Amino acid sequence: MEVFYYLVFGGLAAVAAVMELSKTSKDRIATSSAFNAFKNNYCLVYSLMMAGDWMQGPYVYYLYSQYGFDKGDIGRLFIAGFGSSMLFGTIVGSLADKRGRKRACITYCITYILSCITKHSPQYKVLMLGRILGGIATSLLFSAFESWLVAEHNKRGFDSQWLSVIFSKAIFLGNGLIAIVSGLFANLLADNLGFGPVAPFDAAACLLGIGMAIILSSWSENYGDPSNSKDLITQFKGAAAAIAADEIIALLGAIQSLFEGSMYTFVFLWTPALSPNDEDIPHGFIFATLMLSSMLGSSIASRLMARSALKVEFYMQIVFAVSAFTLLLPLISNFFVAPSAVKGGSISFSGCVQLLGFCVFEACIGIFWPSMMKMRSQYIPEESRSTIMNFFRIPLNIFVCIILYNVNAFPISIMFGMCSIFLFMASVLQRRLMVVAETHKSKPHDWTALKEKDSESDMLSIQI
Repeated sequence: MEVFYYLVFGGLAAVAAVMELSKTSKDRIATSSAFNAFKNNYCLVYSLMMAGDWMQGPYVYYLYSQYGFDKGDIGRLFIAGFGSSMLFGTIVGSLADKRGRKRACITYCITYILSCITKHSPQYKVLMLGRILGGIATSLLFSAFESWLVAEHNKRGFDSQWLSVIFSKAIFLGNGLIAIVSGLFANLLADNLGFGPVAPFDAAACLLGIGMAIILSSWSENYGDPSNSKDLITQFKGAAAAIAADEIIALLGAIQSLFEGSMYTFVFLWTPALSPNDEDIPHGFIFATLMLSSMLGSSIASRLMARSALKVEFYMQIVFAVSAFTLLLPLISNFFVAPSAVKGGSISFSGCVQLLGFCVFEACIGIFWPSMMKMRSQYIPEESRSTIMNFFRIPLNIFVCIILYNVNAFPISIMFGMCSIFLFMASVLQRRLMVVAETHKSKPHDWTALKEKDSESDMLSIQI
C-alpha cells in the first residue's frame, strides 16, 4: 500500500486524538450517572446498528462489479434502494409512531439481515430484492432510532441540553470510530484473509443480530401518537400539515434533502472518481480514512454544541459552504490535470487531491449529523416525529434516483458539480432558517394547535 494513504490516515488520526484529548470543561456538559447509563446503552446499540451498515459500505459497488454488472446496472440497483426508501419510508415511519419505535428498530435489524443474505446470489433479481429491503431498513435506521431516543430521553426527565451529548457521542462512535474499524475489518475479511467481497455482509448480519438482542432485552417501548382513531392517511395529513404550517420544519426538510442527496451521490461516486482507469486502490482502507474524517467532524461538533452561545443554526451555514467547495474539486482538477488514459496502476495525482477534498467533505458530514439531530429535536413535534422525518426523505430519494438514473449521461466531474450547487443552496436555506428562528424566539411549531384544528375539521365533516 502506498505511503500516501498512511500519511493521510496518520495525519487525520493525530488531529482527531488531539481534538479529543484536549477537551476542557468548557467543551463538556455535566450530566448525571443515570443519564450516562442511558447514553451508554443507546450508543452501544447505535454503534452495532451502524457497524452492520458500515461493514457493507466499501464493498457494495465492488461486489456488484465482481458479479459482472456495469455502472448502469449498478446504478439501477442503487435506484431500487432509494426508490424503496421513498415509497415505503413514510409508511414505516408512521407505523413506528403508531405501533412503537422499539418494534420499528427490531424490524430494521430483521430487514437488513435479510438484505445481507441476498448478497450471496449473483442473480440480478435477488440483488434487486436485497436493495429494496435495504431501502426499507435505511428509512428505519435514520428515523426510528432517533425518534425512540428523543421520546425516551424526555420520558425519563433528562435535561433537553443533554441530548446533544448523546448525538455527538453516537455519531463519534457509530459514524466515526465504528465505521473506521468496520472498514478495516471488512478489508481484512475480503482482501487480506481472502474470503471475498461477500464476507463483510455476513459479518454485518451477525452484528445486527447482536444489536437486536440488546434492544429486545433492555429497551422499553414508546410511541408518537398511539391513538387508535388515527389511520395512516390521517397521520400523513397531520405530518404534512405540520410541515406546511411551519417554515422552519419545511426548511429543515429541504436542507436535509439537499445535503443527504449530495452525500448519497458521493457514496456512489467516490470509488469511480478515485479510480477512473481501474487504478488499484485499497477500498477498505480509503473507506476507513473517510470515516476517520467523519469522526473528526463529530468531535468538532461536540465542542461547538457544548457552547450555548454558539447556535447550530449559525455555524451550519459555513459547514454547507465548505462542503460545496470540496465537491467541486473533481471538476476543478479536470481543468488543471489532464486525465490519464493508462489503465491500472496506482492512484493518480488528481486522485490524491480529490481524496483530500473528500476527507474534508466527510468531516463536514461528521458535523452535520449531530447538528441536524439537535435541530430536529428542537423543531419537529414528538407526536409524528418518525413520519415527518421520513417525509423529509421523499425529495431526498427522488433526487438521488434521478442522479443515479442518469449516471451514464454525464461525466462524474459534472455530477459532483451538481452536488456542489445543491450544497450551496443548503447553505442559503440554512441562513434563512437562522433568520426565521431568531424572529420566533419561542418554539416555532404548535403541534397542539394543529391537532385541535385537525380534530375540529374532523368533527365538522362528521356533522355535515
